[in-house]
Amino acid sequence: MGTVRNVAIAVLVISFLTFVAFFGRLPALRSLASVDMASYPGGFRRIDQKLTDGRLSAWIGRLASTLWNDRHPLVMIFFFLLLFVSEYMFLPSAWSFLTTSRKIISGILVILPYTFLWISAASDPGYITPANHSHKMTLYPYDFTVFYPGQACHTCHLLKPARSKHCSICKHCISKMDHHCIFINNCVGRGNQHWFLLLLLTTAIVTTWGTYIGLSVLSDIVRTEIPAWNALGRGFTWAQYFHIWAWTLQEKTRLGAATLLAFLTSPLVWGLLGYHIYLIWAGTTTNESMKWSDWQAEMSDGYVFRRSLPENRQKDTNIESPWTSWPVESQQIILRTEDGMPPRGPEAIGTGDWQRVWKLRDVENLYDLGFWDNLKDVFGLRYGVRPEQRAQHRLSADNGNTHTASRDSSGER
Repeated sequence: MGTVRNVAIAVLVISFLTFVAFFGRLPALRSLASVDMASYPGGFRRIDQKLTDGRLSAWIGRLASTLWNDRHPLVMIFFFLLLFVSEYMFLPSAWSFLTTSRKIISGILVILPYTFLWISAASDPGYITPANHSHKMTLYPYDFTVFYPGQACHTCHLLKPARSKHCSICKHCISKMDHHCIFINNCVGRGNQHWFLLLLLTTAIVTTWGTYIGLSVLSDIVRTEIPAWNALGRGFTWAQYFHIWAWTLQEKTRLGAATLLAFLTSPLVWGLLGYHIYLIWAGTTTNESMKWSDWQAEMSDGYVFRRSLPENRQKDTNIESPWTSWPVESQQIILRTEDGMPPRGPEAIGTGDWQRVWKLRDVENLYDLGFWDNLKDVFGLRYGVRPEQRAQHRLSADNGNTHTASRDSSGER
């Protein structure tokens, strides 16, 4: 049973590292990590202070900061090796048991994750430069909720287009910034979000297919010794069921280990894909979802107010584009006050009385056109415009916002 134990430990460690690579940058897990770091390394630092005068702790801190906050291909290499080594262990052992159709499907599926990994890592996620800044400004209007006109990036020294964010790792502002993914050693933004989704989808399909084929082949091997065997273990006790799988893992260690790894990592990949599908359904990004969470906290405290924007609002072309390709414009402005009283002064633009907002559901998300149109935007397709959206957009254009959009260096509007 020593082989089974060693294989199980190795697979669990690799699965844990995969989990960290996929989900390690989520805020909840960062909080857990900070709690763990605060609870037990104190003793280690005290010992290190006595033995090395703190040099080892300082080196580990610098290494961790580099791995976590600097752009490097380590996690991408880890993912590449995880795929390659697993397939190297799996395919030669299982190939003779596969039918012709399964061989063809396996050959096609194996190639796809590498293809989309390379494209996601090498493609431009939406870098905002002086040359294309005017074009990026026309992609999305400001919603006056999470994105306001007139805010400049202190690093790039450019006005921030709506839905953009500066990445401290890539050292660029990114159009429709979602997050920086150490998984692809690149940001995920407007330029490569669709490739990133296809990477997740094909990886999830490969791991699920590997689990299915692996269990099928292993079950066929077991049936040569136990004709009544089935993969679900019907007719066997739990003790017999696990004993048979342990025996199979010892007989076919490489195939069994790769199948077990695919089985454990499949839910992780599907979970990450499902999370990003949910964000598309909600018409938001990872970056924006954090901003919406901050708004909910402020709303719960009673510091957030809403007011209508004038329908004939004249845009200040010095800080926002007079025209965008998005089919709707914001009809509201959301502000936070320090004293919990309605906004006062020149920043209190809009019409009508200020209304206190308590829930996110009472606030319109300008960037949510519906799931299918949101998905079309991700893939760069033309989204449908509902009649009321078209009328609203025409009204905005008729009120002085019909100037020709600026063109970037390639001539694209």
